[in-house]
Amino acid sequence: MTTPKSPSAPEPAARARSGRRAVVASMVGTTVEYYDFLVYGVAASLVFGKLFFPQVDPAAGVLLSLSTFAIAFVMRPIGAAIFGNLGDRVGRKRVLFLTMMLMGVGTFAIGLLPTYHTIGILAPILLVLCRLVQGLALGGEQAGGFVMSVESSGDKRRGLAGAFVNSGAGWGLLLANLLFLVLNELPGDAFLTWGWRIPFLLSAVLVLVGLYIRVKLDESPEFVRVENAQAVKRVPLADAVKRGWRPMILVMLCCLGTHVNFYVVTVYSLTYGTSVLHQPKTTLLSMLLIVTAMYMFSTPLFGLLADRFGRKQVFVVSAIALVLTPFAFYPLLGSGSYLPMVAGFVLLFMAVSANSAAEPTFFALAFPPSIRYSALAVSYGLGAVLGGSFAPLISAALFKSSGSWTTVAIYNGGAALISVVAGLLLRELPRLSTKTSTAQSGSSAQAV
Repeated sequence: MTTPKSPSAPEPAARARSGRRAVVASMVGTTVEYYDFLVYGVAASLVFGKLFFPQVDPAAGVLLSLSTFAIAFVMRPIGAAIFGNLGDRVGRKRVLFLTMMLMGVGTFAIGLLPTYHTIGILAPILLVLCRLVQGLALGGEQAGGFVMSVESSGDKRRGLAGAFVNSGAGWGLLLANLLFLVLNELPGDAFLTWGWRIPFLLSAVLVLVGLYIRVKLDESPEFVRVENAQAVKRVPLADAVKRGWRPMILVMLCCLGTHVNFYVVTVYSLTYGTSVLHQPKTTLLSMLLIVTAMYMFSTPLFGLLADRFGRKQVFVVSAIALVLTPFAFYPLLGSGSYLPMVAGFVLLFMAVSANSAAEPTFFALAFPPSIRYSALAVSYGLGAVLGGSFAPLISAALFKSSGSWTTVAIYNGGAALISVVAGLLLRELPRLSTKTSTAQSGSSAQAV
């Protein structure tokens, strides 16, 4: 049992500064995560097959390199279990510092790896190990950022705090896209020989900023209250599964709509647009840049609406929109005209933005503080795997088998329909007074 602490109550201004610092630190973590997502995905598609798997034919090399990309998704639930349990045991601050450091080590190390031509079979083995480290860290990073930001913010701005953290996805994708636009101008084989390393090495800047901010963080006030109440669980994850399995399943299902549609827009749309619609890749990338910039600013705005009208209401309404918008997205994309195509991207991504804005606070507050990190990390990690990792592959297979975008839209909308039902069943726990919450923070986690 952790020794209870008795800190003096901070002044309102100091508490507000601490809350803002926690939100920014968590947002930087999300930025690094999605920056890494795009950087690694592009490198795996373009160069890793040639550099780390040259002993096989080029097509097989690309498939092998993309399989290392998928490893991170598989490792996320494992990392969620490890770091979520640890976060409920020793505190959010320490674990978030550790996950950020591991993310940085894994990404920076990839930029330094020797290739197959230098060290042979050891090169792809080291690449996989680096990706394993990244996946483990990511499993505890995003959910931990949600918990830390929500718990460190005032009741009236919790929706905004969680939404701001998720807006980091837009910043990460934008930074990576802009960097690749610059690297695309490198002469000859420069990108293949050394240019691909730059995005991985530059990630150290983002990580160092994140670590600097996290060193100065105060511990989450709600976790401190759990400690003071001597309510820290011996094995929080076991207690979460035992007492909170119903809301954990619902959170996992709630994730499907956003993750399926997010990865369809950011990944599958490029394949569909170039191979089926025969649009230039630069045209599609320009549209993605537009909606990415929109996402960065619209997500916090939807967070404000969630605080005004309720996180559950915004989540459910936006999930309903995700049921319908795929049936407009594909026809608009198939129009061949730039403005209608942009409108299709904006329409679908606005629904994704609203849904992801409500997620962090809505999900976090479905669990009591004593098991919140464990329960949210595992359920969110499993939802990301089920929704995100297979979405582009399933979409491509459905189109190939049917030859029609309708089957893909049904899959996209169907995933969102599951989220609608789960969102209606999930509820936030009632807000308790400080005295009551310290006494009951380890009590039942049933949220439905």
